[in-house]
Amino acid sequence: MNERNATRKKSRYVDLSDQKLPRLLLRLAIPSVIGLSINALQQALNAIFVGSLGAQAIAAVSMTVPIIILLGAVGEGIGVGTASFISRHLGAGNELEASRGASAALALAAPIGVIMTIALLVTLRGIFVALGASPTILPIALDYATILLPGSTLMLLNMVSGFIARAEGNTRFSMWTMLTAFMLNALLDPIFIFLLGLGVRGAALATLISQIAAISLYIAYFTKRLGTVLVSISQVSLRVDRIRQLALIGAPATTTSILAALAGMFLYGAAARFGDDFIAAVGIAVRILTIGALPITGFCIGSQAVLGFGWGARDFARVMKVAKFMLSITVALSFAYSAAVMLFVWPLVRLFSDSDKVTEIAVSSCIVFHLFFGLYGIQSFVTTMLQSQGRAGLSAVVSFARQGYLFIRRYFYSLSYQASVEFWPAKRSLSWALE
Repeated sequence: MNERNATRKKSRYVDLSDQKLPRLLLRLAIPSVIGLSINALQQALNAIFVGSLGAQAIAAVSMTVPIIILLGAVGEGIGVGTASFISRHLGAGNELEASRGASAALALAAPIGVIMTIALLVTLRGIFVALGASPTILPIALDYATILLPGSTLMLLNMVSGFIARAEGNTRFSMWTMLTAFMLNALLDPIFIFLLGLGVRGAALATLISQIAAISLYIAYFTKRLGTVLVSISQVSLRVDRIRQLALIGAPATTTSILAALAGMFLYGAAARFGDDFIAAVGIAVRILTIGALPITGFCIGSQAVLGFGWGARDFARVMKVAKFMLSITVALSFAYSAAVMLFVWPLVRLFSDSDKVTEIAVSSCIVFHLFFGLYGIQSFVTTMLQSQGRAGLSAVVSFARQGYLFIRRYFYSLSYQASVEFWPAKRSLSWALE
């Protein structure tokens, strides 16, 4: 009887010791790629629906992106540290410690989410003013954010739960959870935004409800014990050494995302000086960039379980085979997406806005954003490789180097915006004269 139960349980997740590495990696990574691609598409879909309300609406929603990135940074940091912890202990055959690490991570994520939500809601108006929100978009941004932010704790718990499921090899469940949330959001967006006339508040409400649906699925996943790792209150043990392990690996990921959020704030602040159209344009460019970045991140996250398992088992030949396969895929994806955006940038931007001015500025921004996007695959691979080893210091160096580049790049974006402001009216006048 016990053997049958063990066999049935084993069939629920992927065997991380499988020697057929390409098949194993694809089996783990493809659902993760699909899941994070769905996440990117959900953001894009929201922007498309909101964009139909006008440039001010999409500008207002775009100004909340750095805040969401800031919240996501905490969830990513906890999730990355937890995934590395789980996969390495599973590789070493210590399922009990893996379960304690997963339970501790979720126990930490909930109060952190509540504290951050309260802090952001109290200072929300000041944040938007500091970002340069104009009097026309400030009330719209506040309407959107005050509905969305109460779901921040759910977002953190969903992110950490997804990392736990993927770390134990169950990337398919994470994918189906994200797909369910996406479909629900896509269904509710037009109903709330247009049918009920809630505007941007409807978009925020649809996102909030989809987060509730996702966490409900993860609660069922853990309570029914569908994975290898046991997540329960009885497994929570907030030992200092365990939290330290989670934090050391997760801290670079969190800090990197926080720096990205700050860079985004500087970018939106620079755009705000030139008007709502520029904020809307950069928001569109950021979303198009995200559509390309998240699948690559998803492939690395899906593959990290195999890398961590290999390091935990001290099977270095296996680790090298996995690394070579990952590098070839991530580089191919990043360069292919960069080329695709360059070729089809105009129709892509037109999906989000029918304004000529917003479109032209967004196209220019997209081109600058994607000039060196082909290198993103290398950086993602190296960071994942170091995280799977538990090498927090080197992981931080690689991650922070890219963020330093982002701060420099924001300066050039602000210069390009200034040039666009001066050049665009002259260009339109010339166009009208020729017509």
